[in-house]
Amino acid sequence: MRGRNAKRSYRICAGALAVMTACGVMAGNPWIKKAEAAEVNQDHAEALPILRDVVGEELCPIFGAGITEGEMNDPKLWELVTTHFSAVTFGNELKPDALFGYSNGRCPGTKEEELDGETITVPVMDFSRAERMLNKVKAWNEEHPDRTIMVRGHVLVWHSQTPEWFFHEDYDKTKPYVDKETMDKRQKWYIKTVLTHFTGEDSPYAGMFYGWDVVNEAVSGNTYRTDAEDPNEDLSQDTHGSNSSWWHVYQSSEYIINAFRYANQYAPATVELYYNDYGECSDIKRVGIKELLKAVKAEEGAPGEGTRIDAMGMQGHYSLSDPAFDAFSLAIETYCEVVGKVQITEFDLQSSDGYDGTDATREDEYARHASRYRLLYSMLKKAADKPGVTVGGITFWGVVDKYSWLQGRSTVGGGSTKIKPQCPLLFDDNYEPKPSFWVFADASRLTSEGKLKEPETEAGQTEETKTGTSREEVSGQEEEISGSAAEPASVQVGGTSQAGEPESGQPEAGITDSDAGSDIANIAVLVVVFLCVGGAVLFVLKRRRG
Repeated sequence: MRGRNAKRSYRICAGALAVMTACGVMAGNPWIKKAEAAEVNQDHAEALPILRDVVGEELCPIFGAGITEGEMNDPKLWELVTTHFSAVTFGNELKPDALFGYSNGRCPGTKEEELDGETITVPVMDFSRAERMLNKVKAWNEEHPDRTIMVRGHVLVWHSQTPEWFFHEDYDKTKPYVDKETMDKRQKWYIKTVLTHFTGEDSPYAGMFYGWDVVNEAVSGNTYRTDAEDPNEDLSQDTHGSNSSWWHVYQSSEYIINAFRYANQYAPATVELYYNDYGECSDIKRVGIKELLKAVKAEEGAPGEGTRIDAMGMQGHYSLSDPAFDAFSLAIETYCEVVGKVQITEFDLQSSDGYDGTDATREDEYARHASRYRLLYSMLKKAADKPGVTVGGITFWGVVDKYSWLQGRSTVGGGSTKIKPQCPLLFDDNYEPKPSFWVFADASRLTSEGKLKEPETEAGQTEETKTGTSREEVSGQEEEISGSAAEPASVQVGGTSQAGEPESGQPEAGITDSDAGSDIANIAVLVVVFLCVGGAVLFVLKRRRG
């Protein structure tokens, strides 16, 4: 009996000691504290402001993203789109080559259709790619009537991504070019067919489009793009990057005026019509674009009679140094003088030459991009405050960096002329928000260098906010920004991990000096507890043996 009692006493005391020790260790263990802090930080990181709401209140109703069908089928990317963007532009699927089934080498087949009482032969069209995308957007809109996504049509008339056979007799590029009268019929038929199919009263997609790019990139320098922009690019090629077969047929800008006239005839009044171009801030090209806008505007009239143009699409393919801020502001004001409204339609920033895609250069590159976006966004807001200037929307040319068109070399205007690592958008390859995200979500989260501020202290202030101000450079001058921004709406991003690596400028929760001091006190307490319990065990054993 005495042996069993002794063993029982051992177990009781040992259990008590283990429990007390575990409690003490858990209370003072810095690594457990670190894990708890990391979990709190993760919860905080997941509550992101909703970009479409913030920008909608600050500047414009359209906050969009360019996406392709493949990107739309990426669940994580689609979640970002439906959370943060109020509109999408299809990257390729509404361009002429896509609507002809990417049959660029030869016509995919023909059929007879009636146009203005005359039977004409036309190519067979393939709407399937665009329809799959529209069906997904439509399903989302029906399930979320308070968070609908609108669509921008892109593009009806473009020298690039239009098959060469479209301009030739019998739709055969080995035969001569057609005359202007025949090309007029083809252009009118094409614009009528596309707009009626997607925006007509009987279309299942009626009401989904807020606007359409009617003509794209028809200016070169201070004049119109011709068929001789690049002597090394033969017009016999299936498609073109620089030379225009539209110009080759017309030898004038007549096709541009016709395009806006036909678009005005067949697009609903609720669908805005745009001209869209890159390099729009250069002194030379600004002159050419302004003349095009004036020419289209001069022919305005009722549907079926005249043209209509509602805004200028500034593509916004910029670098970290170009355009200069005064050139950016001047372009906005110049175009608004003619058409009253501008939109940034394909926003992205090329990386610096010093960025190699490694961890060693990433943080500073992200900060440079955030600083550049912050200044451009500030200029947009300042311009919108001026009389006669309306900024109707901002659309980024992509969602996550890894899918950006800048990752590959492109001969099309605004593209990257060489293959190099790029980080042009608001979300990184892991679908996480970058510092550039916070430019549009809550710029007070950024330092003057474009990095994320340090986490808040227990008092609820960062070291920088304790000073009361931050500084932002605009047009080469520093402006002091005081006060705090209104608290934006936030969303818990489900299904998209926000844990990942710590964001730039935001260190992991670590061991502080106060943690170390409390650890010493905890160890001392444990020693005392151990001695007391040990003494109690010895006392019990001695009594049992006695």
